[in-house]
Amino acid sequence: MPNKKPNRSRNILLNFFVTDQERNTIHEKMKLLKTDNMGAYLRKMAIDGIIVNIDHTDIKKQTAEIQKIGVNINQIAKRVNQTNNIYSQDIAELKELMNEIWRLQRLSLLKQL
Repeated sequence: MPNKKPNRSRNILLNFFVTDQERNTIHEKMKLLKTDNMGAYLRKMAIDGIIVNIDHTDIKKQTAEIQKIGVNINQIAKRVNQTNNIYSQDIAELKELMNEIWRLQRLSLLKQL
């Protein structure tokens, strides 16, 4: 339970523990802002600070799809290298795979807008 100080505008005391490294990081950030008032700095960061939470789910799915495409391309390349022949069906498949890569890229770019 926080301590209360009755005759102050800010009358609730909050305490928390940090490591030496965290304390040093806080001091470095305070220097960048040219402030030495830790209470004001911590209060401002706690109230107005921004937390960035990035969802990488779509990127992970896209990466998995591109890896599958890469495996297919490698299989075609291995077959061509072994036989010294490339078939029209291989070229058609490569075109389809490249179109899929471009589709995934466009989809990713549209989601970022």
